[in-house]
Amino acid sequence: MDDSQNSTEHGLLPPGFRSSSPSSKRKSPLRSRRSIFHSTASPHHAPNVAPPSVESHNYEPDESEVWRAANHRMNNLNRGQWWTTGKRRSIRRWMLTIIVGVLQGLIAYFCNMLSRKLSTTKWTYVYAALQDEVKGEAWSGKAYFLFLLYQTFYVSIASFMVYLEPVSAGSGIPEVKCFLNGIALPRIVRIKTLFCKVLGVTFSVAAGLPVGKEGPMVHSGAVVASAISQGKTQVCGVDTSFTKIDAFRNDKEKRDFVACGAAAGVCSAFSAPIGGVLFALEEGASYWSTKLTWRVFFCSMMTLLTLYSVKNLDTWWGQASTEKLFSFGEFASLSDGEVNFSIWELFLFSVIGCLGGLIGACFNATNEHITIWRMKHVNHSKLRRVSEVMAVSFLVTTVSFLMPTIWGRCTELPVDVEDWSDQEKELVDALVPFKCQAGKEYNEVASLIFTDADDAIKQLFHFREAGEDDASTFSSAALFLFFMPYISLATLVYGIAVPSGLFVPSLLSGAAFGRLCGHLLHKLDHTQGTFADSGSYALMGAAAVLGGMARMTISLTVILLEATGDMQYVLPLMLTLMCARFTGNVFNEGLYDIHIHLKRIPFLEQDAPEICEHHEIVANQVMSSDVKCIRPVERVGVIHDLLSSYGHSNFPIIDEHGTLYGTASRNMLCTLLKHRAFSKSSDNNMNPLGPRRVSPLLTFSEIESVYPRYPTIADCRLAPEDRSCFVDLRPYANTAAYTINETASCQRTYRLFRTMGLRFLSVCNHENKIVGVITRKDLLPEALLESLIRVRRPGRELGGGDDELGDSGESSGAIALGTRL
Repeated sequence: MDDSQNSTEHGLLPPGFRSSSPSSKRKSPLRSRRSIFHSTASPHHAPNVAPPSVESHNYEPDESEVWRAANHRMNNLNRGQWWTTGKRRSIRRWMLTIIVGVLQGLIAYFCNMLSRKLSTTKWTYVYAALQDEVKGEAWSGKAYFLFLLYQTFYVSIASFMVYLEPVSAGSGIPEVKCFLNGIALPRIVRIKTLFCKVLGVTFSVAAGLPVGKEGPMVHSGAVVASAISQGKTQVCGVDTSFTKIDAFRNDKEKRDFVACGAAAGVCSAFSAPIGGVLFALEEGASYWSTKLTWRVFFCSMMTLLTLYSVKNLDTWWGQASTEKLFSFGEFASLSDGEVNFSIWELFLFSVIGCLGGLIGACFNATNEHITIWRMKHVNHSKLRRVSEVMAVSFLVTTVSFLMPTIWGRCTELPVDVEDWSDQEKELVDALVPFKCQAGKEYNEVASLIFTDADDAIKQLFHFREAGEDDASTFSSAALFLFFMPYISLATLVYGIAVPSGLFVPSLLSGAAFGRLCGHLLHKLDHTQGTFADSGSYALMGAAAVLGGMARMTISLTVILLEATGDMQYVLPLMLTLMCARFTGNVFNEGLYDIHIHLKRIPFLEQDAPEICEHHEIVANQVMSSDVKCIRPVERVGVIHDLLSSYGHSNFPIIDEHGTLYGTASRNMLCTLLKHRAFSKSSDNNMNPLGPRRVSPLLTFSEIESVYPRYPTIADCRLAPEDRSCFVDLRPYANTAAYTINETASCQRTYRLFRTMGLRFLSVCNHENKIVGVITRKDLLPEALLESLIRVRRPGRELGGGDDELGDSGESSGAIALGTRL
């Protein structure tokens, strides 16, 4: 609506503000902020990549009159009752948590079973073709082309899943982390995303790419938890009466369920329930509570119980076998009652941790540059993304086949294995002959490539090499030949258009690096038993590289301990992971944080940016001062034009004195217009601007029943005569909105905004008159830097300069932001 229209449809603008109509030629402060935001010398910001159009979650309810009336009715119903609404809600919450854990366990079991079946089929035909070539019964190159055919077929299905749903690409951990931070990324927790993610990662793992299922399992658990808690999907339109309660259909409840699902995803991937809880606490959730801890623990427990039950059906739930769950195998002590390492070797483990942190930093930096190039040249086209997947798959297949061929040396299988454990005998049977004589020889490099990653990790962990009992093992040259190409391919693959995780590739490459270090140390003392076995060094290397890539410490320590089942490695793992984290942080951030910044997602860290500590920034300098406001009783035409012209989520409501009355959410305004909750003043024989309330036409449950798909302004059809009607916003206004004084420090503003999980924060002066609004993007380091530069221009003072605006009676409106927050 143009500001020059009749003033009868104009709302109020707070004193001290200019109008900012859509047609205004004056550049708003945020437009200059955007230009600096794009030019900020941040290494994570890919050039020419626009920030995503995202909204923030709202974890605090709008405390309006209709909200209070709904709570009052519920309290009256519960008065004198033992079985109250709160108890019913709590029981249902725990039952939904059980369902989330069980479903995620079943999904993980299906994914593991199908991927292993596909891999077994592929390896069976490829192994047979290799032996036919050795015997001269097949033409040379048959095995390679058969290998290429299977790889291409599997990866095509994985890429097609991403073609159907683009957000299913990658691990999903950065997206889940952003969701739990309060950012409503589109389509992240949809059922379609779950289907494409699970099926896609199943085929991408079976395709032999250096990827894992662990990250996608976290995303899978988040989607399952979100869908179960809401009981409603856009795909099927299902709305069960069991979950149709207002208490669960809000951002706060959904956030807590997603945290439970993320922990269940880690548990289903590693069979590590405690590690899953700590992962959700350390790496996932930005908001935590003691009650949530119990729910997350309970959900992880149910996931593990489901895996135990399903994988032990053959024994009819008799004696359970832990070997059927994910495990790194049994780390047996070389001497009874003693650990496998000396105390002075903790220093060597710390050195491996530092080297792993350096490797992880190089991995992250290289992948960052590849991702920037990919965002500029590939990601804008679905066809290019599919073509890139095909090209990378061809490269991975060719390199994977060439590496054992280049090695070309056949090693005899261990013969004297009578005193070996059953686990070690199984590992010997799993060695791959490639083009060697089957049953007598094996190819060291092929045994790490032409097998599942889980089996390759166990090979590196459990082939003995210590003291005088030196057993057949992987040579240093073979480990180096495997490590360098594999980690290079993993760097290239992460980010292509297939669902993929990085836990297992990092563990496998790190295990090769650690075993290489242990092998070289044994060379120094001529295998006299001075150092620990190479398997222990392989475990430290795996932890170091994964910790250097992801920068996780507490949760990763527990995950690895639960996967090994050996408490003797508690202290070595802690030292290794801390050294890896400290070393990696010297150079860059963790890979997940890097990808969050590359996508320009407004993620709020736990602590305020350092610029707040180094400079005296106050809320007045950070806020957006182009504020559009509405009156407590406003004309329909004004509201409709505001919603049509601006895409923001909230509008301040001010009285005739310019004092802040409350706030009105966009969802609420659209719902009122769609349900025609307005009337003419003559209908009630009252002055629409008077103190008397118009009776609410909508209840709180009617407004929130359509969560999260509220009506949009396009759904609101108005007749010409409707524009002159009035909407009484007083029963629906959030009269207890969070506010902050304009002189508040940046640190206090940041803590209030992030701790309370706000969508926006009203800034008022000492007279409680609104002077600006702060949104999520205003608190990012780049925006704070720009505000600091702007405020230090000559002639600019607190509350003055460009923001000292004259009185105006022009159109009501909203903050002129480019992205809805």
